[in-house]
Amino acid sequence: MSAYIARRLLLMIPTLLGILFVSFVVVQFAPGGPVERVIAQLSGADTGGTSRISGGGDFAQRAPGQVGAGADAVNSKYRGAQGLDPDFIKKLEKQFGFDKPAPERFALMVWNFARFDFGKSYFRDVSVIQLIKEKLPVSISLGIWLTLITYLISIPLGIRKAVKDGSRFDTWTSGIIIVGYAIPGFLFAILLIILFAGGSFFNWFPLRGLTSDGWSQFPWYWKIIDYFWHLTLPLLAMGLSAFATMTLLTKNSFLDEIRKQYVMTARAKGCSENQVLYGHIFRNAMLIVIAGFPGAFIHAFFSGSLLIETIFSLDGLGLLSFESVLNRDYPVVFGTLYIFSLVGLVVNLISDLTYMWIDPRIDFEAREV
Repeated sequence: MSAYIARRLLLMIPTLLGILFVSFVVVQFAPGGPVERVIAQLSGADTGGTSRISGGGDFAQRAPGQVGAGADAVNSKYRGAQGLDPDFIKKLEKQFGFDKPAPERFALMVWNFARFDFGKSYFRDVSVIQLIKEKLPVSISLGIWLTLITYLISIPLGIRKAVKDGSRFDTWTSGIIIVGYAIPGFLFAILLIILFAGGSFFNWFPLRGLTSDGWSQFPWYWKIIDYFWHLTLPLLAMGLSAFATMTLLTKNSFLDEIRKQYVMTARAKGCSENQVLYGHIFRNAMLIVIAGFPGAFIHAFFSGSLLIETIFSLDGLGLLSFESVLNRDYPVVFGTLYIFSLVGLVVNLISDLTYMWIDPRIDFEAREV
């Protein structure tokens, strides 16, 4: 076991390097960049993400004193830089680290990331780690509650569907689940806003943030109510497809076990249906469901919340990553990518170890020999 874990941990190093290298190369050929963003802001042509960043104003305040004549040829490699003093452009390049060649910048980035030093955001004047800490509460709230609610509803429903396979209950619930799975989460979120958040009908739920104004002054019980009041619509919108997937996974897993020989043997010995279901089938059928818990949580935590965070004005990691790409805020882009990739690799290892813990018959180490 220890040798298997050690090999998996060592394999994470080249995997992370490969992810960073490919992303770094793609960025080098991508149009635009932080220097171009600042230039566009100075010229008044920036209508993108940088125009919404408060830190960009520092460059704008310094710009008038940096304009000079005859610099068009020098600044030709930057679109829109004509008329700006080339010394100012060089200061911008040094500010963002682009005064060094690409291989040196990549090597420096890898060295810093190995020490979990992700630097500071280009435009927010705050460290990447601090930014991530500020956004974590939203993403953790969405990830934890979505995963728990999905498991608490989907597992009992999936078991019931497996027991009643082919019945009217199974047919109707399957139809509802398939329709729910086919509806995109962001469209369902918009529908919820129209119906219940003051769109066209009812104004029952809030449309912004995780808490109401003055939340810190509320009694403890009202804080809890207000917190879940804000989470209701985002969780409903995000949980639609996850709910359908987990329910069908549970049903199929139980159906597969119900048809096996040991179940017929248990029934022949006089065991009741509940004894057969929960005493014999449950542990084997729940293997894939329970072992997939870490992966389901990470999926909800990282990859399922971008559009939902945008629609419901929830300032979490998904929205942070998207805006960082849009604004060419490379320290935040690569820092979040590194953390997401590292956590994903660790969670995959935990999932494999969970399989082995639940069912000792599974031995990944023996399969590799």
